[in-house]
Amino acid sequence: MNSLRLGLSQIAMGVVLAAGLSSTAMAKDISVVGITVGSLGNPYFAATDKGIVARAKKITPNAKIIAVSSDYDLNKQFTQIDNFIAAGAQVIMVNAADPVAIAPALMKAHNAGIAIGAFDVAATGADVTVMTDNVKAGEQACQYIVDHLPNHAGNVIIVNGPQVSSVIDRVNGCKKVLATASGIKILSDDQNAMGSRDGGFSVGQNLLTRFPHIDAAFGINDPTSIGLELAAKQQNRHDFFITSVDGAPDIVGEIKNKDGMIKASSAQDPYGMAAEAYSYAVDVANGKAPPAKVILLTPTLITIDNIASYKGWDPTKAQ
Repeated sequence: MNSLRLGLSQIAMGVVLAAGLSSTAMAKDISVVGITVGSLGNPYFAATDKGIVARAKKITPNAKIIAVSSDYDLNKQFTQIDNFIAAGAQVIMVNAADPVAIAPALMKAHNAGIAIGAFDVAATGADVTVMTDNVKAGEQACQYIVDHLPNHAGNVIIVNGPQVSSVIDRVNGCKKVLATASGIKILSDDQNAMGSRDGGFSVGQNLLTRFPHIDAAFGINDPTSIGLELAAKQQNRHDFFITSVDGAPDIVGEIKNKDGMIKASSAQDPYGMAAEAYSYAVDVANGKAPPAKVILLTPTLITIDNIASYKGWDPTKAQ
């Protein structure tokens, strides 16, 4: 397992690029843990929940875990955090619906003596945040587009999502790479498909109707990209290929299919990410500071060339 990689500029920013895990020993006095994520119906967040639960069984075996979905609704998440405080939580794990506006809720939790671990997206006021290097994820996915368009030229659409930090970073990383190829034209980049399959399908239908010629598409996550592919099939459009971010279980078969439209996904490790964030949050609850406020995990681009060796999101079951 790789050790932490820390540069001087990253020290100054309080950022660590990492692939290792916290070494938290058995912790004491953690009896209630609250988890709030975007949607437990999304396999990605289901994996984060499983990662936290698995780590909790090892280091805080007596903790009661309360996991809820915010549905990307900030007011709902505020209420959930209030409920965690009322329930006597010692640790709150948060996937923030809004990285900045979440601050008052987290301050209230801090004032109640609660340690806060954030994961997947930034959260102002969290004690520690562990997330994918989402700029890198967007760069990887869109570098594949640049490399596989004939003459590095063509029409590209970006199917956007909720404006949380992870999505914003992915799109920025994608645009940075696409800008290196003067022959690439971005037809659309501002349509919010809500990070879901249904949203990808709906937005995809509109974009495909609007643009009769598309060469490639970038979806901000795998559900979005699968929805876009379904829309393309419904309209009998096979003129473009799709890249994505997540490395979700549903995407593995798509990438294995050489005739499929989805060709690459920058894979995250939601299970390990959330487990690591939990370990650091427990450290904080026990008076130990994390190595940095923000810890970035490097994604891996999966394609048909390396999909056979991909271990997937959940190490407890085979893909």
